Amino acid sequence: MVVVDAVIALLVVYIGLSVRTVQQYELGVVFRFGRVLDGVRGPGLARIVPVADRMRRVNVQIVTMPVPAQEGITRDNVTVRVDAVVYFKVVDPVKAIVNVQDYGFAISQVAQTSLRSIIGKSELDDLLANREPINQGLELMLDSPALGWGIQIDRVEIKDVALPESMKRSMARQAEADRERRARIITADGEFQASARLSEAAKVMAQTPAALQLRLLQTVVEVAAEKNSTLVLPFPVELLRFLESSTERATAQAVREAGTARLAEAVGGTPPPGPGTAAAVPEPDPGVEQLELPQYPAAPPAVGSEPGLAGTETDRTPAPPHAT
Repeated sequence: MVVVDAVIALLVVYIGLSVRTVQQYELGVVFRFGRVLDGVRGPGLARIVPVADRMRRVNVQIVTMPVPAQEGITRDNVTVRVDAVVYFKVVDPVKAIVNVQDYGFAISQVAQTSLRSIIGKSELDDLLANREPINQGLELMLDSPALGWGIQIDRVEIKDVALPESMKRSMARQAEADRERRARIITADGEFQASARLSEAAKVMAQTPAALQLRLLQTVVEVAAEKNSTLVLPFPVELLRFLESSTERATAQAVREAGTARLAEAVGGTPPPGPGTAAAVPEPDPGVEQLELPQYPAAPPAVGSEPGLAGTETDRTPAPPHAT
């Protein structure tokens, strides 16, 4: 009985030493006397040789690894701090255990150096607004060493870009100036459209003068609808133009009357008419026949006559000879 109990105890110990449990999200790599066996142990119970074999479990889940913030200078000479996150998983447990000592630490260091390199190759605008190509470039930089370690990079994402305070203020001023420029352009466009509409309305009112009076009355009604104690009545510009044209006509009429008066005085010797009256010119009687008088040339002045006066008929008769 003692021997049977001893054998049973040895069997239990042997089974306990030769059986390992592998979880669903793990794979087992077996080393026999320091050498890796070809096959890996899948999830469930895995049997190994006690003392000779040693099994190491490898997690094949997707690992989320934050990359510490890295400070660098972009291609357009701006100092920034960028942090990222890497998602990867082990696809070949043998390479992940044999080819690299600590694949997690190795991926972290490669991600930091690659992030610094990608910062120097990119511009600030790309880091802020166009991150997708940068993420793809960073993923390609990590894939090259990771494939030899049996690791697959699922994706790489840039989480945050920290800017200096001076750069933030400059960007805020730039955005404000751009918004102000757009607002001015929109206002100017609205003024242009309004002026075009007002020009068309002015053409319509010029063709129909009564429309301006109706518009004036409508404005008065709109102002008076608020029950104001003071009523502002617009003064029409057309009235000012009418008064200006009337003044010009009166001035032109006065100038013409003054010229007519000076002409009559020079011709007939009549006194100039009073202000505001025209020169009195006798009108011919329609019942009396008008005869035309012959025109004679002016006679030369007689001897002894006053200069500037025309000679008479007696002046033209030759004088008799003196008696001797």
